[in-house]
Amino acid sequence: MTPTTAPPALRDHRIPADGLYEGPRELRRVPEGWTDRPYELFELVPRGRVIGAEIHGVDLSRPLAPPLRAELDRALLEWKVLFFREQHLTSRQQRAFAGHWGELETNPLLATGDDPEVARLDRTAVPTFENVWHADVTFRERPALGAVLQLREVPPVGGDTLWADMAAAYDNLPEEVKERVEGARAVHDFIPGFSRFYPPERLAPHQDRFPPVEHPVVRRHPVTGRRTIFVNASFTTRIVGFAQEESDRLLRLLFQQAHAPEFQVRYSWRAGDVAFWDNRATQHYAVNDYAPHRRIAERVAIAGDRPH
Repeated sequence: MTPTTAPPALRDHRIPADGLYEGPRELRRVPEGWTDRPYELFELVPRGRVIGAEIHGVDLSRPLAPPLRAELDRALLEWKVLFFREQHLTSRQQRAFAGHWGELETNPLLATGDDPEVARLDRTAVPTFENVWHADVTFRERPALGAVLQLREVPPVGGDTLWADMAAAYDNLPEEVKERVEGARAVHDFIPGFSRFYPPERLAPHQDRFPPVEHPVVRRHPVTGRRTIFVNASFTTRIVGFAQEESDRLLRLLFQQAHAPEFQVRYSWRAGDVAFWDNRATQHYAVNDYAPHRRIAERVAIAGDRPH
């Protein structure tokens, strides 16, 4: 018999639990069984492996004919965030474009621009929601379907925005974590996020209008059917029915999934650029690395449905 050689002994080793680990990742851009078809009414240039694409050949200042609207909608579902260079839309044109996807919603906690349905994000005034991965307004019973953001003023360097595909983030969870959170629900509240930059007297009048709400920890996208992680570090406070320590541990792990670069796209802005993203499928992160320069954006939000 040929003697077998025992594997060499290794010293004791351990990586702390609940982290992101090196190794291959599953990178699916669309659901299984989805048929990719060419785009006929514009040129689409991918910016990432699973998320993000530039759209060339579309003038957003003009009304969208139904075939163009349908093709852009398919691109949004397939790429989750679409970028349009140097559109320089008026507030009315920005609202009109967003309105092709449904009723618009306003947020009384944000400043507005020339139009009450257009939120104005002047980071030199109030540094709202920078340097944190989040999905918009998940503290609502019906969080936003999506948003259309236009940069009015850009700094000479920095000020990028990143988006993460939360379906890819879910796909790469350990199986035991998927089983643990299947069917679980989590509490979302506007106060933790906004209290980082607003005083209590600014928030207290809105507590009755925005009570804490529960959403699934894992949401099924209403169109594609893909499972997506639907908790975020700005608004999710706990997982219902879990002991606080276990809830905190699971939420930390789920929040961290957005941090994997393989699930992300990063966009460097020019003045007049527009981004249109699916808030049901993504989280985003505005990078605050441009002080003391100004960065001014205007956003229109599209009302969504109740997560399931």
